Amino acid sequence: MKISTRAGRIEPFYVMEVAKAAQALAREVAGTREPMIFLNIGEPDFTAPPLVQEAALRAVQSGATQYTQSLGLESLRERISGWYAQRFGVDVPARRIVVTAGASAALQLACLALIDAGDEILMPDPSYPCNRHFVSAAEGTAVLIPTTAQERFQLSAEKVRAAWGPKTRGVLLASPSNPTGTSIAPDELRRIHGVVQEHGGITIVDEIYLGLSYEEQFGHTALALGEDIISINSFSKYFNMTGWRLGWMVVPEALVPVVERLAQNLFICASTIAQHAALACFEPESIAEYERRRAEFKARRDYFIPELQRLGLSVPVMPDGAFYAWADCSAACERLGVTGSWDFAFELMRRAHIAITPGRDFGTADTQRFVRFSTANSMAQLQESVARLDALLG
Repeated sequence: MKISTRAGRIEPFYVMEVAKAAQALAREVAGTREPMIFLNIGEPDFTAPPLVQEAALRAVQSGATQYTQSLGLESLRERISGWYAQRFGVDVPARRIVVTAGASAALQLACLALIDAGDEILMPDPSYPCNRHFVSAAEGTAVLIPTTAQERFQLSAEKVRAAWGPKTRGVLLASPSNPTGTSIAPDELRRIHGVVQEHGGITIVDEIYLGLSYEEQFGHTALALGEDIISINSFSKYFNMTGWRLGWMVVPEALVPVVERLAQNLFICASTIAQHAALACFEPESIAEYERRRAEFKARRDYFIPELQRLGLSVPVMPDGAFYAWADCSAACERLGVTGSWDFAFELMRRAHIAITPGRDFGTADTQRFVRFSTANSMAQLQESVARLDALLG
């Protein structure tokens, strides 16, 4: 069977390939003294809080399960708008908000609406792999620009200006970022946006970890920069609803009917049950619980990163958000006699029963030296992981 050129360009999602290997090994070691600890997937160990679960049940029992408008429930769009105003002090009218089937659908819609064949989108290296594949699926080209620890592994206005060429359409950023957990400093983001505006380009910002910031200077939304920002968001991370597949995007008002037309044809609407459930995310009781969980994520970061440093797994930039540690494993590779983060990840999986993600997924600029740890697991699991790492590397 002939496969499309488009499909051939899409690499495997190595995060999930490693996860499959870890699951297989976990089944083999089931019942042993050391079950597998999964620090490889960026999924909160918390689930939707009680009010959200109850709202989903009510939706099912009352029969509120039929299609919604492609833009999403008006009441949910209003709640999201209110969250921006209350949490970030930013006026985002509900009419600019589009509810989607996860942030993935939002990214797909943004790329299909704005990218033509041959257009180039500038992105940092390292960055979340699926983002560049959304660009590719829209017949565009993701141009990965190497970044450094001094730049917080984020693009700078200077690098955007230097890389901008005749085919450049815009930038796709992420703040906080996966895999590094670092955010773009507000002043630098403003300068980047200025460069993009000078060239008449587009600024897309993946903000799916918005809300999960631990330092005041970074806890802001890019939407404060102007109405031409396209922001991608999700109920998966801060709101702990990964499997519900619900997200949203904020777009310029003129783009709403274009995105609506695409959404109508591609997936009709996001899950109706998930939308009704998400209304309860913004109740004071739920927000209080999310803030308690955010404090727990911060406590995990504050414990785990220094332990990695002590064990020779250097984290060049302290993550200010999300729940990741982007660690240089070069010294650990030498101790174990392996070459590169891919082999190190599998060696750790076999010898310590800890699943992590090698840097291969996230770009090509020095990523063979790095691995990503997810701190979205419980404190007890993180402590056990440190004990195992200590036994192996200490």
